[in-house]
Amino acid sequence: MADFLTDIETIRARARARQEIEKGPVTDAYGADLERVLQVLNEALATEIVCTLRYKRHYYTASGLYSEPVAAEFLEHATQEQEHADKIARRIVQLGGQPDFHPDTLTQRAHAGYDASADLLEMIKEDLVAERVAIASYTEIAQWLGDGDPTTRRVFEDLLAQEEEHADDLRGLLERIPRSGRA
Repeated sequence: MADFLTDIETIRARARARQEIEKGPVTDAYGADLERVLQVLNEALATEIVCTLRYKRHYYTASGLYSEPVAAEFLEHATQEQEHADKIARRIVQLGGQPDFHPDTLTQRAHAGYDASADLLEMIKEDLVAERVAIASYTEIAQWLGDGDPTTRRVFEDLLAQEEEHADDLRGLLERIPRSGRA
């Protein structure tokens, strides 16, 4: 194993811990484009809020023979998507940014769209499409962040794992509901 080459005084000086205290956890070791990371985080925040709203709408409007277990899944996913939004908002604040909750621009900034389907199967399909969009974008974001911001990368990796679980849940629902079981 190689020696740790940097002495304590150099580490302390390099970190400028006292001189730049207002930056909180962002030090010179931060290797990403902070402004772009904050923009991407706010886009992901919008995505999670829109997903929460879509799942909530589907939860309240699901009806028909197969709707009860599907609605329960929608509610569970809505709760988890809200947790994702909270996690992203906390990270934005940690990095010194401002979480953008402005309702007029949420759907414009979100990666996934809102859906107002009335048909149960269409609801499931639209939620699955949205999950697949989130999976693709969060995978790209995690790869883009790389070692430049490992903490934010881990946030997206955690979100990605749950979005993949959601997609699998929805695929399972599609497989269990007969095509003639439209609600």
